[in-house]
Amino acid sequence: MACSPQIPPPAHSSKPSFATSVDTFLSSDNGWNWKRFSANSDIEAQKTPRRRFASIRYLILNIYRRLFSLVYCANAVAFIIIMVKSRPNPLAFVNAAGINLLVCGLARHPLVVNAIFLSICRIPQSAPLMLRKRAAEAYCYGGVHSGCGVAAFLWFVGLVALMSREYWINQDSGMISLPVIVLSYVLLVVLIAIIVVAYPTFRTKRHDYFELTHRFSGWLAVALFLTLLLVFSDQARHEQGLSLGQYLLQLPAFWFVLVIIVSIVHPWLLLRRVQVLPEYLSPHAIRLHLDHTSTAFGKVIALSEHPFRDWHSFATFPDPNGRSFSCIVSKAGDWTTRCIDQQPTQLWKRGVLMYGFIHVMRVFRRVVVVATGSGIGPCLSFLSEKNRPPLRVIWQTRNPNRTYGGDVLNLVRQLDPSPLLIDTGNSGRVDMLPVIQETFREFDAEAVCVISNPRLTQKLVFELKASGVPAFGPIFDS
Repeated sequence: MACSPQIPPPAHSSKPSFATSVDTFLSSDNGWNWKRFSANSDIEAQKTPRRRFASIRYLILNIYRRLFSLVYCANAVAFIIIMVKSRPNPLAFVNAAGINLLVCGLARHPLVVNAIFLSICRIPQSAPLMLRKRAAEAYCYGGVHSGCGVAAFLWFVGLVALMSREYWINQDSGMISLPVIVLSYVLLVVLIAIIVVAYPTFRTKRHDYFELTHRFSGWLAVALFLTLLLVFSDQARHEQGLSLGQYLLQLPAFWFVLVIIVSIVHPWLLLRRVQVLPEYLSPHAIRLHLDHTSTAFGKVIALSEHPFRDWHSFATFPDPNGRSFSCIVSKAGDWTTRCIDQQPTQLWKRGVLMYGFIHVMRVFRRVVVVATGSGIGPCLSFLSEKNRPPLRVIWQTRNPNRTYGGDVLNLVRQLDPSPLLIDTGNSGRVDMLPVIQETFREFDAEAVCVISNPRLTQKLVFELKASGVPAFGPIFDS
């Protein structure tokens, strides 16, 4: 078993310190039971009580939901202004739906995401900690994406209601024709499907269906929206005595749709089939080496077996040779299982490498990195940062040397010469919360970075924040 070096307790001490006890436990085969060990060292007693209203602040009103609510409230204000200033105007609803669709799409574009991280996470480490903690929440930008998506849907519902009323009451007006009504209702059904499959429960259980439905239904929605604009504009232009082109050029929603189309097409223009050098680690994991471009701290790559099937994103980290980079793929589903078994030599990549969650950790001076299983892969991205902060690594996994190999363990030690490696094959699963809290205090860290399965990540981040420890971990929409 590969592990951190054993540190004997001082001769004058009858009771080992926390760090010494953990290293001794992890690096020996003395068969200690972790629960008995924890009780003897009083780690459990060192748990910090939760802050007041922690559930409201960090669960119910987390940053993601605050951004979602901010977008929703901004649209509510716009709706009130439109309704107060004049009678309901379908064009106002069209433009409002268009701008929300635009922001919704751009919030997911790789270049926009990279710009968000580059601008927010360039805050110097000399800035006040409170400001840096807020900057580190940049990975919650998905709240803007979902907020604008829902807002666009609600604006469109209002538009359909207005057009339906106009069509059924004033059928001879000619403003709203049957094709416009049909297109509107078809688009409404498509938008409902997009929102339903994006619900977190469905998305978690049926991620492949979510991804395919979200992508292709999104393209269909944009095509239908553009068609609706063209048909509606062709009928409405006669009132102003304009040609169709002149009418469209002065319609904001038309320009919004054009930008949306460009943002959709751009990543696919960079679609390439790239060479991959697979390195089989174990039946549980494989390491993929790529050299078609360079990587940087916190960047992820999207890979797929086929361009129009499901895509999977993986955090990247540099190889020791300095010419290529790697990502670790662990068994977590059908695609990852095939990747490990078949060891592909070619895969598709789309767009540019995009900054992921872990990039926000560059704003802190000292960081405790917590990972379980293959979550260590994204943590190795710290190797891309020349000026990375001092790190303390806590890694809980089963048989680390057998599963990931000596090379990966050596990379972990480049981050932290004395990592806390918890081999669950020997100790079983450990309650990591008190270990993290004590390490955070001893290391005098400013933040904790947690990368594990979604359930454990959410639990640890919440408990740490509730106890006053700045903690961050990827969310379902980051």
